[in-house]
Amino acid sequence: MRFRTPRVLLALMIREMITRYGRSWGGYVWAVLEPAGIVTVLAFALGSFLAKPPLGDSFALFYATGYLVFYFFNQVAGQSGTAIAVNRELMQLPMVRPLDAVVARFALTFLTLICVCLLIFGTLVVLNDVRVDIVRALRALATVSVLGLGVGTVNAVAFTFVPVWRQIWTMLSAPLMIISGTFFLFTSMPAWIQDILIWNPLIHVTGEMRAAFYPGYRDDYVSLTYAGGIGIALVVVGMALVLRNHTALIETR
Repeated sequence: MRFRTPRVLLALMIREMITRYGRSWGGYVWAVLEPAGIVTVLAFALGSFLAKPPLGDSFALFYATGYLVFYFFNQVAGQSGTAIAVNRELMQLPMVRPLDAVVARFALTFLTLICVCLLIFGTLVVLNDVRVDIVRALRALATVSVLGLGVGTVNAVAFTFVPVWRQIWTMLSAPLMIISGTFFLFTSMPAWIQDILIWNPLIHVTGEMRAAFYPGYRDDYVSLTYAGGIGIALVVVGMALVLRNHTALIETR
């Protein structure tokens, strides 16, 4: 019984791995090709209208430092948020708890996305011969993963008791990507827009990621303490809600 939870988490991760990616390498290849393809499309599409990216000389690198931050957040939040719903049948077993499903899905998504980011960023670094502050890049990914887990855990409860919230959250995701600095520099915005965007924690994470790849980038507005604090608060609230509504989360259809 002492090691029950680690074994349950590992079993849930393996099941999720097979269900999501299949038993062949094709699923994992697609996990890399999807975000890489979007970055490539953004680079070609927007590069045809602009003579030069807002930072550096590579459109692909600039949009990767913005889009992959949002993609990381969106994937972690989305997979964690649906963890209880897709594993509800398994929760009829006494050893599987709602929180186990959330943690297992988060762990698999996090590890997969780390590999995706290493492959894409590694390729761009080699092609563009740039130096990276690895500590800052990893700090940005750690912060955005906590934010994603926090939002996802809260959503896992909200999706169960307020089904319409799933559609509302989906509609909010598109504008959230735009206002998180994916396509623009925060410092290039007018002051009154900066005063609004500064409250978006993803703006801070995107700024940290860009500072990791562009040493001259002005990042005095970045506060990972603020972004990480919101993420931790949401994780605590979300996990408390999951534990408090343990039975209802299993029985609600």
